[in-house]
Amino acid sequence: MGWFDFARSPAGTTIETVRLPIFPLNTVLFPGSRLPLKVFEQRYLDMVAACLKDGSPFGICLIASGSEVGAAAEPQPVGTLASIAQWEMEQLGILMITVRGGRRFRIIDSRVGPDKMVEATVELLAEGEPTPFPSERARLLPLLRRIVADLGPERLPEPHRYDDAEWVGYRITEVLPIQNLAKQKLLELDDPLARLEILEKYLGQRKLLG
Repeated sequence: MGWFDFARSPAGTTIETVRLPIFPLNTVLFPGSRLPLKVFEQRYLDMVAACLKDGSPFGICLIASGSEVGAAAEPQPVGTLASIAQWEMEQLGILMITVRGGRRFRIIDSRVGPDKMVEATVELLAEGEPTPFPSERARLLPLLRRIVADLGPERLPEPHRYDDAEWVGYRITEVLPIQNLAKQKLLELDDPLARLEILEKYLGQRKLLG
């Protein structure tokens, strides 16, 4: 059945579940984002090698407690699938990779292996139909267009879906200079229109919108 399975929720509806290695980080990965990472710990070098061999993703979660190196950190319960888009080894033992954010997931259960690697069974969160960008939030678009132009196609590659409420909300959130926990809360929101409303209020209060 591939790298995912199907299970039954308590309500009887079908959900997709996946067993994943988890990479806890002091950053939040959003669907559609591109994130460069420097990998040097053996557990994560092994993880990346396995994912490259199998063509499978791993999970990135914001750290709830702990640190990126050493003992296994406790991850936030909601994270994002990370697929390896590029990789290179500039020197022995140090791997530079760029990952692409996929679907969001929620951790159902997890364990720490003898190599201090976190593995989890996760529920892939449902993907709805694209939500049209609402005209009443039009003040957000000039700011996002400037951000896209400044960062360039390597960081924010095409297609640029300015008509998609979810895409616009994720792209603005990922570059905002706010605490990671605030970004995590915006990642966890299921309603893209609510995310846009929060962003417009925040940016408007700081006079960052035209």
